[in-house]
Amino acid sequence: MIYSKSILRSIYYTLLQIRLCEESLIAPISNGEVKCPVHLCTGQEAVAAGVCAALSPTDYVFGNHRSHGHFLAHGGTIKELIAEVYCKETGCSRGRGGSMHLCKPATGMLGSAPIVAGTISLALGSALASAICQDKKVTVSFFGDGATGEGVLYESFNFAALKKLPIIFACENNLYSTHMSIRECRANGTIYKSGLPFSVPSFRVDGNDVLAVFAVAKKAALACRSGKGPVFIEFMTYRFRGHVGADDNVQGVHTDIRPKKEIAGWFKKDPIRRFERYLLNGVFGKAELLKIKEQVDAEINDAFNFALKSPCPQESDLGKYVFKK
Repeated sequence: MIYSKSILRSIYYTLLQIRLCEESLIAPISNGEVKCPVHLCTGQEAVAAGVCAALSPTDYVFGNHRSHGHFLAHGGTIKELIAEVYCKETGCSRGRGGSMHLCKPATGMLGSAPIVAGTISLALGSALASAICQDKKVTVSFFGDGATGEGVLYESFNFAALKKLPIIFACENNLYSTHMSIRECRANGTIYKSGLPFSVPSFRVDGNDVLAVFAVAKKAALACRSGKGPVFIEFMTYRFRGHVGADDNVQGVHTDIRPKKEIAGWFKKDPIRRFERYLLNGVFGKAELLKIKEQVDAEINDAFNFALKSPCPQESDLGKYVFKK
């Protein structure tokens, strides 16, 4: 498939936004500046960047506990994200949500939540609304492999197929549910086949190949928009950081049970390095890619300055935004 330079640049920019933003949080998390739990998606950037590049700006996205990438890839800004992680009034959720409750309805990012599989049914409702209104909008539900052990996913498969709803079920399979290997919690490791008994077209894709992600998401979005119903995609990927925080060391105790050889193997499949090799093969020069990185670095520095100078929510506003008047 031939891609325009503009779409390739846009995807690369999004990948760097997510990676550099995530990595910029390591120090403030480690030194205690950031108080809320933070789940980083370093290593999984290609899923969010590829899927959201295939969407229309008016489409809808729902995330989970590890949704910085989804937020940035679908219209959220680094300023709003960093401010929210610092729980500041200028954050996307007014400092009330922290890292795991990201929301920007104006761009179609309708929410993320830490409850496993907690937003799948919400995404289903969004897709139902689009089907009723016939607005041609697509909803994407991002969730991890751990969510495939929850019954709501299968109820949603059935209802979405029955009503031919315009929803993409996007499973980011990083092989671990917190610290439990997928081999220990699933009798069958082929997650994507779970949609087949419900007549949901299902695919498994290399989630670290951003162009493969983009291509399958583009076809899925077209199918949804054409009234053909839901699509389920399992993206095979891997997180480079800990389940929560910078790594899985808690008070000197190493809790990351992932084999070192496995981790090293996935580092070789780094989605950004892979995409850079593709781009440097006659699409862009090193200077052009460096310029994009410098642009993102500047945005991140600006975002931290903005967040640190922003006010915290006031105690007197504790009940604010709880009820809609």
